[in-house]
Amino acid sequence: MIDSTSVVGKSDLIAIYPEIFLLVMACVVALVDLSVKSRLRTGTYVLAVLTTAGAALLTGLYAAGGQTLFAFDGLVVSDPMGNWLKCFAAIAMLVTFIYGRPYAGDRDMLRGGELFSMGLLSLLGIYVMISGHHFLTIYLGLELLTLSSYAMVALRRDSGAATEAAMKYFVLGAMASGFLLYGMSMLYGATGSLNVSEVYQAIASGQINKQVLVFGLVFIVAGVAFKFGVVPFHMWIPDVYQGAPTAVALIVGGAPKLAAFAMAIRLLVEGMLPLSFDWQQMLILLAIASLLVGNLAAVAQTNIKRMLAYSTIAQMGFVMLALASGVFGGNASMAPDAYGAAMFYMVTYVLTTLASFGIILLLAREGFEHEEIADFAGLNQRSPLYAGVMTICLLSLAGIPPLVGFQAKLTVIQALLASGSSFYIGLAVFAVIMSLIGAFYYIRVIKVMYFDQPAEVTHPVRAGFDVRATLCVNGLLVLVLGVMPGGLLALCYGAVQTLFR
Repeated sequence: MIDSTSVVGKSDLIAIYPEIFLLVMACVVALVDLSVKSRLRTGTYVLAVLTTAGAALLTGLYAAGGQTLFAFDGLVVSDPMGNWLKCFAAIAMLVTFIYGRPYAGDRDMLRGGELFSMGLLSLLGIYVMISGHHFLTIYLGLELLTLSSYAMVALRRDSGAATEAAMKYFVLGAMASGFLLYGMSMLYGATGSLNVSEVYQAIASGQINKQVLVFGLVFIVAGVAFKFGVVPFHMWIPDVYQGAPTAVALIVGGAPKLAAFAMAIRLLVEGMLPLSFDWQQMLILLAIASLLVGNLAAVAQTNIKRMLAYSTIAQMGFVMLALASGVFGGNASMAPDAYGAAMFYMVTYVLTTLASFGIILLLAREGFEHEEIADFAGLNQRSPLYAGVMTICLLSLAGIPPLVGFQAKLTVIQALLASGSSFYIGLAVFAVIMSLIGAFYYIRVIKVMYFDQPAEVTHPVRAGFDVRATLCVNGLLVLVLGVMPGGLLALCYGAVQTLFR
């Protein structure tokens, strides 16, 4: 006799078509690569790019449809916010493949096609995390993403720095995974469920021991904070960014940030909004520490990948502030705007990071990584175009108008000011002061590019048409979205608004 509850319905499959597509294509890419012999793995590369483009198109169509589908008894959800995040993540991975292939090919990292197949598996992990509507589904997605990332960081087996970075990433990631699981077990003990909606209803009922809940919440926030890379769970970021091959550092520092945002929304907002007073206080502490440590440490760096790593920590502090400003005095009416601002910040940060790492990848050549800030001396004389794109990215990260980074910071500060609380206004002032400190190290790189003379004979900057075209579009978007942010802002606010219907 067949148990009717075990039958997978058509609506279940419709909700996870993007994940099925990615899983099948990741296997196909791995198999096809066995017959590809070229150094740059052209066949595998084209297939991987088409796969990410297809995934972006599929999830974009789902998002435009505006429907919310729950599947597999609430294990997964397909909603506009998740589908837009998945669409942006697929585009980010596509761009990463384009930027990273020449770099990886020069260093013999494409042998076996692992970069593409594992990149697609990590994207699948991102998709599962974003779709998860059950704590364990989100955890499974997180593990798939991080295990693929560990392997990719160690892809250059002959590099001691890469191996060391992979070990640090693995050990610290295992600790964070343990924190998250322990927090989930506490939550299950308190509420009797790990389904996001059921956990919310159980907490809202007020019939649960709050001390146990808050104890579990501390561990869950620690797991989320590790994924964001905020202080004091930030130690892995500088080492992984510097030690990993630059193409892999971009994979780790780009699309997974969107999954981290989705995980925070699913766990903290959709699952534990009645505990917002408790987790918002933790996020505020994480934000203050991240803005302070990230910006001050970045000032002292001479390696640009390490500088960008510390700047990432500071940038994530802004996202924490936005997430911490959704509920004030028990009033959640500001939540859609605050979380929409956080989503806008995360999407635009990933967009800017792609272009800035793309320039580092472009300038690197065989036997020379181009990782020191001094290596950028005289870039404007060698290539005004690439110096211009890098300048746009750095000014955007610094929050200089009219670039998109300024709009992102402005939306977060507006969310803080909307509360009317003197404490939140003080947080906004603190964030602005930290941004001014951050502007110093971004502008320092621009000064080196335009006014310093290179210490040795420079080499011409060469890139394929696909890399040049993508970099130009990427840099242009950072500028255009800063001048006309309305469309993307409306998309982010609208996507988050669907969570509160």
